[in-house]
Order: sequence, then C-alpha cells, then structure tokens
Amino acid sequence: MDIDIIFKIAAIGVLTAIINQVLKMAGKEEIATIVTLAGVVIVLFTVVNMISELFTTVKNLFSIY
Repeated sequence: MDIDIIFKIAAIGVLTAIINQVLKMAGKEEIATIVTLAGVVIVLFTVVNMISELFTTVKNLFSIY
C-alpha cells in the first residue's frame, strides 16, 4: 500500500472544505452541503474499494488449493 491514498483523501478533504467555505460566503448553503456530501461519498467509495481489496487478499492468503 502506498502513502499516496492518504494524500488523495486529504486533498479531497481540503478541496471540499475550500469549496464549501466559498459557497457559504456566496450564500449558497444548500450547494455547499451537497459538495461536502459528494466529497464524503467519493472518499467512502475509495475506502470501501480498499477494504474489498484487503478482504480479497486475506481470502486468497488463507484459501486451500
């Protein structure tokens, strides 16, 4: 596992926070909430994909041929 995934998740978080603040200052609170939710969903899919790969690796490690 590379450390790149941690940086990607952090970058998505920072970008989402910046866009959220800009939209709130512009008076678009509803869109800011949707952008934040989209950022959370993107990170969630990334983490779920990594967990799926982990389970596949563990299954292959303990499988009997």
